[in-house]
Amino acid sequence: MRGRTSKTLAILSIATVFLSAVLFAGVRFTGGAFLRSSALQGTKKSVHGDTNILLIGLDSRRDNNGNNLPRKLLDLMHVGSSSSIGGYNTNTLILIHIPADGKSAVAVSIPRDDYVNVPGQGMKKIKEAYGYAKYMKESELYKQGIRGATLEAQSREAGRTATIATVTSLFNVPIDHFAEVNLVGFYDLATALGGIQVCLNRAVNDRQYSGAVFPAGLQTISGVDALKFVRQRHGLPNGDLDRTHRQQAFITGVITKFRSQGIFGDLAKLNALMGVAKKDVVIDAGFDVLGFLPQAKALTGGKIKFNTLPIEGYAMRNRQSVNIVDLPTIQKFVHDLFYPAPVIKSTAKGTPSATPSAKPTKFNYAHLANGKSVDGGTIPCVN
Repeated sequence: MRGRTSKTLAILSIATVFLSAVLFAGVRFTGGAFLRSSALQGTKKSVHGDTNILLIGLDSRRDNNGNNLPRKLLDLMHVGSSSSIGGYNTNTLILIHIPADGKSAVAVSIPRDDYVNVPGQGMKKIKEAYGYAKYMKESELYKQGIRGATLEAQSREAGRTATIATVTSLFNVPIDHFAEVNLVGFYDLATALGGIQVCLNRAVNDRQYSGAVFPAGLQTISGVDALKFVRQRHGLPNGDLDRTHRQQAFITGVITKFRSQGIFGDLAKLNALMGVAKKDVVIDAGFDVLGFLPQAKALTGGKIKFNTLPIEGYAMRNRQSVNIVDLPTIQKFVHDLFYPAPVIKSTAKGTPSATPSAKPTKFNYAHLANGKSVDGGTIPCVN
């Protein structure tokens, strides 16, 4: 196993791509065939037309029915051969805020090791909320004689509910919709998409863990290489935080490709993407896919700003390395991003007046460097 049993996997949620495909596919497809979840039932929703969407990347070597992924596929993806590796950690959590006017979107990545209060479970790494809740529900259902796909489905619902409650409590904002994808979903998507352009500040060689071996500079990756790109953390200056930036950069590359390379005019490729979404993506029961199309323009038009939740430092808790976070700081950070105060400027007579915030740039690359202009878009270079 070459030490991989202790190395969990960060999976980039493909829900952003799924929403993009739905937008351009339009009435060719409906949402009825997608896997649905009731985990948001009874939760608080946004007001004034805003929408918050939680993207969940689930680190699991099992399919949606609880079946082990084929050994050949696990070996190909360089993720170990046991279905127990990684458990049900949510190693990718991204909350996207789309304002009512739909002009721009803001995305916040949550580092997986942030040490937070998980409702009903106490202080844990945020990635563990799903797995602990699933295990407790699964144990309860097993005693009732429930087995197989039903056991998996109902216990995963408990995991989703716990994750949503944790993020809601952490940010103090409502979650209107969510989309979840597991390990095989990202692989399937990356394969269906073909090549995505990414850029690295320097060459990397992580053969032992993620399998990532890439040169510096702009390059095109797909399939297994895409998976290696988003899961590498060993050898990076900031570890998991840099991996978060890899996820953001990959999403940027996907959006750039969708916008500039005519994917939406290729019916065969669209069908392949929607096939992946219907097989591997779970969305909430209340998600009106066609009704969401106007707001989705903020995601597919390049008007999305990526941010990473700030941390205060590192510590050891329960013999684990965790990220220490400050709740008031985080809630102010998110509130200022999602609901910015109007910019005040002086009128010609010197009287202050409120005006909308400055027009957003295509992408927020404050934490990235050496952006490359490619096919009408900007590909950020990351560690």
